[in-house]
Amino acid sequence: MPISLSAKKSLRKSLKNHKDNVSFKNRLKAIIKKFLAKPTSEDLKEVYSILDKAVKKNIFHKNKSDRLKSNYSKKVGKDVVKKVVSKKSVAKKATVKKVIKKKTK
Repeated sequence: MPISLSAKKSLRKSLKNHKDNVSFKNRLKAIIKKFLAKPTSEDLKEVYSILDKAVKKNIFHKNKSDRLKSNYSKKVGKDVVKKVVSKKSVAKKATVKKVIKKKTK
């Protein structure tokens, strides 16, 4: 048992995080099972979304998430994947650079 206050708080925090991570992983597994049972473009979007959230929460590494996305996209078909990926990419704003002309004498 933890004795100091910081150790007690650390225990509370780790138990809470463990509970949250387990429930998130269960939700992730359920979504992936649903997708693998009947792969559709809508379910693929949902899988992409949950995998991105897993990376954001540091549950999965980015490379693992990318590998899983690649494998799941192969199950749907090439036409559908292009639509999902193209909608996901966001165009960057064009930066305007100001050019200052130097005066020549």
